[in-house]
Amino acid sequence: MGAHDDSTVPGGSDPAEEPLPLVIAVTSSPAERIRLAERLEGVAPLLLVADLDELRRLIAAPRQRPGASSTQAPAPAPEGADNTLLIDSARSTARCRDREIGLTRLEHDLLTCLTTEPVRVWSYAELHRSVWRDEGLHRRADVQSLVKRLRHKLSELGTDVAIDAVRGVGFRLTDHQRPKVSST
Repeated sequence: MGAHDDSTVPGGSDPAEEPLPLVIAVTSSPAERIRLAERLEGVAPLLLVADLDELRRLIAAPRQRPGASSTQAPAPAPEGADNTLLIDSARSTARCRDREIGLTRLEHDLLTCLTTEPVRVWSYAELHRSVWRDEGLHRRADVQSLVKRLRHKLSELGTDVAIDAVRGVGFRLTDHQRPKVSST
């Protein structure tokens, strides 16, 4: 009788070909996403999203025109056509059109807080708790300094997204459309 190989199942498939489980978590709280990532680390690949719309955008198959070849490169978008701010949490970067900037952990966490749905005003205390993950310290200067650095990076990126101060309360993210100026 020959040696038994545990890597294959008689009459079955190779375990390496079996589908890998994927855990998808949907929560608008950045702190909850961090907690889930820490607790589920190593269990399975993990996809963390803020809402169902974000999940749909991530898993939706790209649409092609009938008769279009899959090897065709998409036509470049006209300048200013898509001014969407994309945050890549895995690489800790922000992207707009063809530009990309690196983000520190604090900048990433602040931007993630401000982009959660629904977009709202975040108080200094809420931002401090979510970004620095502490309850006792609510120093406005920390938040203001981080916002200043992030505003500068967003400006370098060329996006219409801006961080607006709400006097006496905190900050919110807005999408300011820059007016187009043309001479006629």
